[in-house]
Amino acid sequence: AEYLNDWWASELKNRYDIPCYLEVEFETHFEKFFMPTIRGSEKGSKKRYAGMVRDSDGKSQLIFKGLESVRSDWSPLAREFQIELYRRVFADEPHLTYIRETAERLLEGELDEKLSLRRRLRRKLNDYTKNVPPHVRAARLADTERLKRGLKPTYEHGGWIEYQMTLNGPEPLPYVNSAIDYHFYMDRQLAPIADAILSLEGSSLALLMDKQIGLF
Repeated sequence: AEYLNDWWASELKNRYDIPCYLEVEFETHFEKFFMPTIRGSEKGSKKRYAGMVRDSDGKSQLIFKGLESVRSDWSPLAREFQIELYRRVFADEPHLTYIRETAERLLEGELDEKLSLRRRLRRKLNDYTKNVPPHVRAARLADTERLKRGLKPTYEHGGWIEYQMTLNGPEPLPYVNSAIDYHFYMDRQLAPIADAILSLEGSSLALLMDKQIGLF
C-alpha cells in the first residue's frame, strides 16, 4: 500500500503537477475468501463475506461480516452451522456429511436447545398494529402468559424477546407449548447457509437430503 501511494503521488506530480489526495490503506489479507451472492441475484455484496486469515502465531482465524453467524436474529444453530461449515470449506475438509448430519439431527429433535430466535422490540408493544412480525406475536403471548400467572407484563415498552417457531407459529421462551416447526428451521435457517456453498457445486440442501432419502 505504501509503494502504491508513493507511485500514485509521483505520477500525479510528474504528469500534472498536482498533489495526490488519494491514499490506499492495507486492511486484511485473506488466505481464503468467499462472498455469497445476494438471494435472487448473481452478484455479491461487499457488506457480506467470510474469509480466513492467519494471526501472528500462525493460527487460522475466520472472519465473518454481515452473514448469519454475526447476526443476533439467527438461531445459535444457524450461527454454529455457518462457522463450522465455512471452516471445513476453507480447510478443504469434507463438508457434505456435516451438512447432512446437522439437518438429520435437527429433524430428530437433537438440537432443540439451539433453536431460539432473539429479536428486539423497537417500539411499545401496542404500537405494532398493521404489521405484526413473529417476534411481536411472541412477545404478546409471553405477556398474556405472565398475566395468567399473576405476573407483570415484560414487553409493554419494548425489549428483547426470545422465541421458537412452532407448528402454531412463534411461541416465547419459556412458554413454548407446541411442537417445533423443524421445516421452518430447515428452510429458513440451514438452507440459506448451506445453499450458498452447495450452489457452487450444482446442488442444494433439498437435493442433498433427497439423495439421502433415496438411499433407503
